[in-house]
Amino acid sequence: MTRNNQLLLTLAGIVGTLLPFILPSAQAQEMSFEEYEPKSTLVVPEHPVTKAKYPFIDIHSHQNSNMSKAAMDKMVKEMDALNMRTMINLSGGSGSELKSGVANLKGSYPNRFVVFANVDFDKIDDPDFGRKAAAQLEQDVKNGAQGLKIFKNLGMTVKDKNGKRIPTDDPRLNPIWQKCAELKIPVLIHTGEPRSFFDPIDKNNERWLELKQFPNRARPSSEYPSWEKVMQEQHNMFANNPKTIFINAHLGWLGGDLARLGKLMDKLPNMYTEIGAVLAEIGRQPRFAREWFIKYQDRVLFGKDIYAPTEYYTYFRVLETDDEYFDYYRKRHAFWKMYGLNLPDEVLKKLYYKNALKIIPRLDASDFPK
Repeated sequence: MTRNNQLLLTLAGIVGTLLPFILPSAQAQEMSFEEYEPKSTLVVPEHPVTKAKYPFIDIHSHQNSNMSKAAMDKMVKEMDALNMRTMINLSGGSGSELKSGVANLKGSYPNRFVVFANVDFDKIDDPDFGRKAAAQLEQDVKNGAQGLKIFKNLGMTVKDKNGKRIPTDDPRLNPIWQKCAELKIPVLIHTGEPRSFFDPIDKNNERWLELKQFPNRARPSSEYPSWEKVMQEQHNMFANNPKTIFINAHLGWLGGDLARLGKLMDKLPNMYTEIGAVLAEIGRQPRFAREWFIKYQDRVLFGKDIYAPTEYYTYFRVLETDDEYFDYYRKRHAFWKMYGLNLPDEVLKKLYYKNALKIIPRLDASDFPK
């Protein structure tokens, strides 16, 4: 037997002896990123929060205004447990749908629900679209709407009869914004998507997992304008309508660049914002975010977006405590950990209810602390 053959046999014996020990480890590495859920071994003080310190108004929710009385009773019980005093339903519709929804919610719980109207852009090619939409909105307010919600289809997928995209700052829409100023109701507007949805879906994309799980959320340049263009059109609209109060949803998708958002707020005093679905951005930059919330404490509102009672707990913990390194509730939004901002009480009060009371008409301030 040659020396080489002897060496090979020796190596084979060694591998055979070690294989039972190597194989389990190798098998453990054969997992996807989605499956990897490491349990932290860090031991730090924990202060879970299941009820907000102060009663709050959720400015960003989507419900069926014509829900059954049983469903409504259940939701109000859940709201009480969270210390949610008022829920804003942004999906109120318009016309008879809105009227019946308001009557349904207010009939059972006059002060617990608020309904915002919506605009139907299907008739955008009508030469008199803006005036008619404004007139319908005025009627919707008479029927109980307390604000207007604009969905993300405007500026992205709303098109005219020739297939041309309608930008958010299209002058045909100005009568709507002017009517909101006249009626003294705010416009909560969701424009675009997170910037990462417009970026290449590669190893550098922070939202890679979400885009893998939901490929239709991608906004490739072959089908959509750039993120910067979509955002600039929104900012133009804010600037062109200085008498209208706008609530820029989801921190205007600038939660990852709060300095830029602050400059925008300095430039546009009629623009407010809210924190729905962007807590993951806030909770990973606790020191700078805390400074930012204190500086802009008069302009930020509380919002959640998807209604899921236990998920509010993470919001409360980020906003109210100084806890370190705790889990967010949805991996595709944040594979990183959260840290608490420990906001001052007065800032919390403004975030939870005072700022909303200031800009949403016909809310009963007596339901909240001074």
